[in-house]
Amino acid sequence: MTQSIRQPTPASIEDYALQQQVIQWRRYLHEHPELSFHETETADFVEGQLSKLPNLTVTRPTPTSVLATLKGGAGPGRTVLLRADMDALPITEETGLPFASKRAGVMHACGHDAHTAMLLGAAKVLSGQPEKLHGEVRFIFQHAEEHFPGGAQQIVDSGALAGVDVVMGEHVMSPIPVGVIMLREGPLMASPDGFDITIQGKGGHGASPHETVDPVVIAAQIVLAFQSVISRQLDPIVPAVLSVTQIHSGTAHNIIPDTATLNGTVRTFDPELRKLMPQRMEKIVQGITEAFGATYTFSYQNGYRATVNDAATTAILREVAAETFGDTVTVTDGKPLMGSEDFSAYMTVAPGTFVLIGAGGPDHAPHHHPKFDIDERALDHGTRMYIAAARRLTQPV
Repeated sequence: MTQSIRQPTPASIEDYALQQQVIQWRRYLHEHPELSFHETETADFVEGQLSKLPNLTVTRPTPTSVLATLKGGAGPGRTVLLRADMDALPITEETGLPFASKRAGVMHACGHDAHTAMLLGAAKVLSGQPEKLHGEVRFIFQHAEEHFPGGAQQIVDSGALAGVDVVMGEHVMSPIPVGVIMLREGPLMASPDGFDITIQGKGGHGASPHETVDPVVIAAQIVLAFQSVISRQLDPIVPAVLSVTQIHSGTAHNIIPDTATLNGTVRTFDPELRKLMPQRMEKIVQGITEAFGATYTFSYQNGYRATVNDAATTAILREVAAETFGDTVTVTDGKPLMGSEDFSAYMTVAPGTFVLIGAGGPDHAPHHHPKFDIDERALDHGTRMYIAAARRLTQPV
């Protein structure tokens, strides 16, 4: 299957050359994916490309991340951090693309190759025109977004955000049609917490259940009872998800096992609700296991924080999008997503906005799917959005 380069008519030869370069970068990165915390070749490639550009100071805040700093020449202003993530997923690609992954079992199935290429494109343009820029821009090419505890917190801990006034990131989205940019103030992406439960019962022969304490029956009761946490214990207008995604127990058809394990995820936006969820869940587990004469262990792991866009920054970026694209792109509020992002770590240091770039439509495979791909017109939208955002957000306030 051959994917054509589908780009809008460029305004100039320079624009066309940039579009082609960003596409080439994206396709190279797509062919050479690397997993979280192992982005050695990717980071070396990015550093190599940045080192060819003028006016940039390039450093490595962690072994597999890259930071480029650009001082503006138009006078004092704010310091803005622009972020792209670089890691891939443990998925075997099934797209059939001519630039499909060359690494077995590893694939850019979430669009991080696009993010890296778009930010490289923005760095190329901005570094060549420092006179059009106030303040300072920092381009962070981040490792390990896909794997908790995530690379963003490590970047923050490295001190790379010292003095940063505002942060901005982008994510291509295959469910959103190309030509749509989602800019939503307030909660955008949820916190992704996880849980592990082990039920300790008493095993025995499947023909003599009365002599056992059946952990499978107990696990089933817990799964059903968990549904009432969302439907009956929470305010229905406060979004939350509780999903049991794994149940493991038993070794044979005629043996009642000793134990059963349950694992799953909890997604919330509200910090207080996030604290409350494990308490309510454990009460259910405790009550049911005691009623059946079993015991349990309950483990709950907090994942990334919820990603909450700053209202003032989002308002500015709406203006930026309108000025940059006119009526060729639709800017929408959209709806909050129960997916998660470690970009939220940067928002503990400075206010910011995470922008979703339409890159597909109804016929495109979802993220984290073996056939995931993007409409490459989105690359131009994301690159131009990074450039225009940097120029506006660095202006003094």
